[in-house]
Amino acid sequence: MKKNILLTATVLASLMVSAQAMAGASGNIGVTSNYIWRGVEQNNGQAAVSGGLDFEAPNGGYVGTWASPVAGGDDYELDLYGGYAGENASGLGYDVGVITYMYPKGGTNEHFDEVYGSLNYGAINGGVAYTFGSDDDTTPEFSKGDIYYHVGASKEIKGGLELGGTVGHYDFDDAAGEDYTHYQVSLSKDDFTFAVDDSDLTDSDPLVSVSWSKSIDF
Repeated sequence: MKKNILLTATVLASLMVSAQAMAGASGNIGVTSNYIWRGVEQNNGQAAVSGGLDFEAPNGGYVGTWASPVAGGDDYELDLYGGYAGENASGLGYDVGVITYMYPKGGTNEHFDEVYGSLNYGAINGGVAYTFGSDDDTTPEFSKGDIYYHVGASKEIKGGLELGGTVGHYDFDDAAGEDYTHYQVSLSKDDFTFAVDDSDLTDSDPLVSVSWSKSIDF
């Protein structure tokens, strides 16, 4: 497992060197009434304040970091990621990269690593993420071999108000894991988003969140 950590760190370090050579830096901050990730609450239904830093190169390379409280404030999530993003002449956008999710205070999974890719064209987007490393293979979820798929669309309704929708599916490699599909419908305007999430997980109820986020270029 240490090999996976070293591989992820090496890839991110090399991306950071290339991105920082000609980097544009930005910061982001966000507040949400309920941190929901892939259809599941991450902070026990409590509000969360998050923030991050990003560096982007003219060639499309990028690296970044992002952090948020989880588990009701008993732990925090720290993400490190890097990749390449761009758009071809026909308007097809792409994004490929690697990300590690870390939980420094411990728990059942202190970190897991994904490689991801996504495409977008106009109002339509979709992507896939594959878990290639984890420091805990004793739990059926968030372990090596898991695959997450998602498709979505968005459309401006009127006056800058945007309607969005996403469907995602988590396919866990371990047969003991509960594969699930989740759905999200959102309304966004400027820096604010109202969202309703639901899933077919056992005993799952609809989740409502109101979020604000802001990005600042340095």
